[in-house]
Amino acid sequence: MAGSVYGKIFKAATWGESHGKGIGVVVDGCPAGLALEEATIQRYLDRRKPGQTRYSTPRKEGDEVEILSGVFEGKTTGTPISMIVYNTSQRSRDYSEIAGYYRPGHADFTFDGKYGFRDYRGGGRSSGRETIGRVAAGAVASEILKELGIEVMAYAAEIGGIEIDREKVSRENIGKSPLFMPDLDASEQAELLLEQKMKEQDSVGGVIECVVNGLPVGVGEPVFEKLDANIAKAVMSIGAVKGVEIGDGFACAAAFGSENNDSFVKEDGVVKKATNHAGGVLGGISDGSSLVIRAAVKPTPSISREQRTVNRSGEEIAVCVRGRHDPIIVPRAVVVVESMVAMTVLDLLFCSMTSRMDRVRDFFASN
Repeated sequence: MAGSVYGKIFKAATWGESHGKGIGVVVDGCPAGLALEEATIQRYLDRRKPGQTRYSTPRKEGDEVEILSGVFEGKTTGTPISMIVYNTSQRSRDYSEIAGYYRPGHADFTFDGKYGFRDYRGGGRSSGRETIGRVAAGAVASEILKELGIEVMAYAAEIGGIEIDREKVSRENIGKSPLFMPDLDASEQAELLLEQKMKEQDSVGGVIECVVNGLPVGVGEPVFEKLDANIAKAVMSIGAVKGVEIGDGFACAAAFGSENNDSFVKEDGVVKKATNHAGGVLGGISDGSSLVIRAAVKPTPSISREQRTVNRSGEEIAVCVRGRHDPIIVPRAVVVVESMVAMTVLDLLFCSMTSRMDRVRDFFASN
């Protein structure tokens, strides 16, 4: 299988299956000297861990990370960082019957079409557990960005059509909401909707918003390696994501140029934008404003109510998907979106270090 490595300078290679021995990642391109320990990575992984609320799968996994290489005496060595999370709560028998048919909304049909063979235990490589490696790598990227004064923050902005009031957004509220919504009133409404849909054996989708603050002007390349293009690819690579927008996104299509353009102003001797409809990117390059990304997340495809499908013999059948599944993907995917954005921003930040000759000279002169 190709396509499991992400990045140019800061690279992450994820591996493992949902019901295999474990899930892991190898991070290459992390500078030496970054303070890093397993507890730091664990804080990020705990945000996507299953079984923490009634709105996530009852599969009980500790998701405890072990760093196998690349760290010595609490600091990165500059060599590849290998991390593993062992699977401890597989119930593969729950998935034995799906070997013979294609679950609606899943990758069963396309995997069979591409490889002629698939790991049907919980989806194998296409399972949401693959994102463990992304989050572990994203944790490393986020820690580097913090050292540079850059903050990446994601949260659930909409669930089942219930939107947050952005006047109520706070980082503290994100941690208080079981759905990671920064507006607690909206979270309460969304929880009621989820309770109703769970009784109906149905699932719910939503929108994750991610904001990057502190990003300097000049990150991203102007043609094929645009900041927004790479972010769109990174976030769209998350299995449940079906759409990405930057800034005002699709709302731009209904706006006029006089409304959509961000005027430039000068404040305290610094050039800034009066508004941020562009979402922090102009010409594929960061403009110094907050980088704003939104991702549309589909409802969980595994639902208990009866659905129509076709088996591998081509016969139409009715199925009820068994196993342990999230009634909503959004809350546990928040940190996954945050991680992919952090990796993308960091990788392009590293690539930008060679954009100007004066800065290359300054770097080597200081050494």
